[in-house]
Amino acid sequence: MLSRDAYLDGWAELHGGFDPRALRPVRWWLCLTYVVARPLARLRVAPDLLTLLAVLVSAAAAACAAPGGRWWLLSALLVVTSGLLDNVDGAVAVLTARATRWGFVLDSVADRLGDLGYLLALWLAGAPGPLCAAGAALALLQEYVRARAGAAGMGEVGVLTVWERPTRVIVTAAFLLGAGLFRDELWAWLGAAAWVGLGVVGLGQLLPVVRRALR
Repeated sequence: MLSRDAYLDGWAELHGGFDPRALRPVRWWLCLTYVVARPLARLRVAPDLLTLLAVLVSAAAAACAAPGGRWWLLSALLVVTSGLLDNVDGAVAVLTARATRWGFVLDSVADRLGDLGYLLALWLAGAPGPLCAAGAALALLQEYVRARAGAAGMGEVGVLTVWERPTRVIVTAAFLLGAGLFRDELWAWLGAAAWVGLGVVGLGQLLPVVRRALR
């Protein structure tokens, strides 16, 4: 079984050489996923199974948002659970030396499906459809730009923006939690607005870095 530092080194290798120790929140989050992933790695749980489970949990989060009221609390919990699973699958892959290019593609597709599940949850909780659609477009555009930049030769993450996957999980869960605690759809509206605002900022952070790297 890999040590924690060896796992962080393996994670960095799979993410364009970005050292997660450089940012304290990222390091803490990955250390948490390392702790959760260790027993699963010992049991030889397939990483792809965890990836698919994360998608199912995000879909369950959206389904739980539909009834409203206190169900929004459960929806928030499921959003956090799906986000954790999304990181645990990669950790298990690294710890068991089963990281593959197919797993990378599957994980990326699952992440995008998870993002759509989060926005569906906000929409079912009362957020306006056009605002949710704009949030989805901005998130997908950021990931598309990064993917195309990688295909064009940018061999690194580029920059960690304010609107990376963990932030989307936290923002969605926080506003669903507020909706559940106060039983007010306004929180879902604000959550979708945060998706749009942070999506614009994140894209603005990424594009100049990509331009410099590919010139």
